[in-house]
Amino acid sequence: MVTREDVESFLLRMEENVEEVEPGMWVVGADSARIVVHHSPPILILRAKVMELPEDEEHCAKLFRKLLELNAGDLVHGAYAIEENDVILTDTLQLENLEFSHLQASMDSIEVALASHLEELAPFRANC
Repeated sequence: MVTREDVESFLLRMEENVEEVEPGMWVVGADSARIVVHHSPPILILRAKVMELPEDEEHCAKLFRKLLELNAGDLVHGAYAIEENDVILTDTLQLENLEFSHLQASMDSIEVALASHLEELAPFRANC
C-alpha cells in the first residue's frame, strides 16, 4: 500500500506548488487551480473547489443539470459534487495499487476540467 511519504514524493515529482497543511493533507497548485490531496487509507482523495452554489433555486437547478451533463460526457477522472454550499470536483484513488502515473492522470484531469469548464460555468457564478 502506498504510504503518506510515497504520496508526498509523487506530489513533489509533479513540480507544482505543494504545501502540506496537516499530516497527510496537501494543497497542490496555484490560486486558480488549487487541489487538496488527502491521504486517507485505503484511498487518496483529491478535491478542488469550483464555485459557491447560486442563491437562486432556478439557477441551482440549471447548474445541477449542467454538472450532471459534464459528469456524463466530459470528465475522464472524478466527478462534480456538492459539499455544503460549494460545488467541488472530486476523485478518489485506491492506495493499494497507486502509481505515480495514476495520480498524475487524475490531477491533470481535474486541472483540465477546471480550465475547460470555466466558461460554461461562468453564468452560474454571476448569480451567486
